[in-house]
Amino acid sequence: MPSLKRIETEVAALPDQELRKFSRWFAQFEAERWDQSLEVDVDAGKLDAFAAEALARYSSGKCKPL
Repeated sequence: MPSLKRIETEVAALPDQELRKFSRWFAQFEAERWDQSLEVDVDAGKLDAFAAEALARYSSGKCKPL
C-alpha cells in the first residue's frame, strides 16, 4: 500500500486539469464513505436518541420554522 507522503507528493505534482478531476473524484469518494458510515450508525441505532430529542422538541413546540 502506498504511503500517505507518496500520495501527497503525487497529488501535488498533478497538472491542473488532472488535479480538478482528482478533486471531483475524491469529493464523491468521501461523500459515499460518509453516507455508508451514517447508514451503519443509523442501522445500529446510534442516532435514535437524537431523533427522539428532535421529535420531542418539535412536539412540544420548541422548534421554529426555517
